[in-house]
Amino acid sequence: MKNDNDLHVSLAQALQDMKMEQGEEFDPSAINLAELQRRTGISRAKLRRLKSNNFKDMPHALTGRKSVKTVMTGYESVANNLLRQGVKNSSVIFERLQEVGYKGSLSGVKRYINANKTLLPPVRYAIQPQGSRGLRYFTNPGESFQMDWGFIKVRDYSGFEYQTACFAIICHHCGMKYIEFFPNAKQENLFIGMIHAFQYMGIPQKVLTDNMKSVVIKRDFEGKPVWNHDYESFMKAIGFETKLCKPRHPFTKGKVERLVRFVKENFIAGRQFVNVTDLNEQALQWCNDKNSIYRKEIEGFPVVTHQDKCRKVCLPLKKEPAILLYLFPERRISFDGFVTYEGRRFGVPYSYGQSIVRVNRTDRILSIYSDDMTKCLVTHNVTWSRKDSFCKDQYVTDMQPEEFPTAPVKAIVQQAIEEEAADGFNKFNFE
Repeated sequence: MKNDNDLHVSLAQALQDMKMEQGEEFDPSAINLAELQRRTGISRAKLRRLKSNNFKDMPHALTGRKSVKTVMTGYESVANNLLRQGVKNSSVIFERLQEVGYKGSLSGVKRYINANKTLLPPVRYAIQPQGSRGLRYFTNPGESFQMDWGFIKVRDYSGFEYQTACFAIICHHCGMKYIEFFPNAKQENLFIGMIHAFQYMGIPQKVLTDNMKSVVIKRDFEGKPVWNHDYESFMKAIGFETKLCKPRHPFTKGKVERLVRFVKENFIAGRQFVNVTDLNEQALQWCNDKNSIYRKEIEGFPVVTHQDKCRKVCLPLKKEPAILLYLFPERRISFDGFVTYEGRRFGVPYSYGQSIVRVNRTDRILSIYSDDMTKCLVTHNVTWSRKDSFCKDQYVTDMQPEEFPTAPVKAIVQQAIEEEAADGFNKFNFE
């Protein structure tokens, strides 16, 4: 609007100057457009149009008119649902729209979000500030990883909601990240997630975490941690140290705290999955994509920086029996021949005479082994259904008793041939 006003002022001032110079000979219909262009800087074509309107700038005939069909037409419902869920990240909405066939640009999505901000839920503001300025925590390549749990809610096809846990770990130096989802945050799932992360990223010198129950029991009178017995054995078997954060001080491991928030706002937003295996496959692909994006903080790609610097310090995970046993947690067989794993029950053959088995899920197959890991008893296809999964020979099927005659059978009864039902079309059968 400011440019339009300047244009009107300069044009009116130029016309007034030319009128004063020419005096009574001044004729607006015979004005020299080249001279007027030199004085105002307005193009000859626009001056010619203004001259036809007696030098009055009329609005364009299509001003205010909008196209009936745009690039976002047909995708508004997807974008609106994400906005109502509180997703305002344009990159996330852009990726979800591309999955359903959106061909537009990221700028178009940003304009749509800006025009429909009223769909976003109200924002909660902090009452008090976070505190004074602090110093960031820096480490050398391969020196420290940060790990934590995050929790999300899952709504199934029937509308039932339940909670699931997300294990997150990140390299403190380069930002290389890994996430994996479990039905709960038990200690055995913590060990499985850490082993999978070490296979993906290597074993660091130490792991930074908070005071979770599966890691530390308490602190002694000197303030030193009293480790959980199983976790202490796990540390010695893998070969790393653990450093605990100060209680109620999330800035110490802020990278993994931010990763959990990033998972909720970027990966989880608007995503659908079939079962936990499908969700973890999508999570691994998401990690590969995000680890391949250039980051200004490290002036490079996390996957490249981790491979060139951190991997040289991190140790490879050894395939020793003591380590692999953590991937096969123990389960006790119930009285009806089932073992429970990840919230579902799976059958065990009756021929196995002991009460303890070991269970392992690899992708979409759940395998049940004997306690000494010498024999695979049975395998099950993993589904998201809560129904019990039976196996062959889970119960003993005894032969039921049958009675036979003790004397010759002499009673006879006649059986007749079954007559066909009357058909109304038989009268047309001339054969």
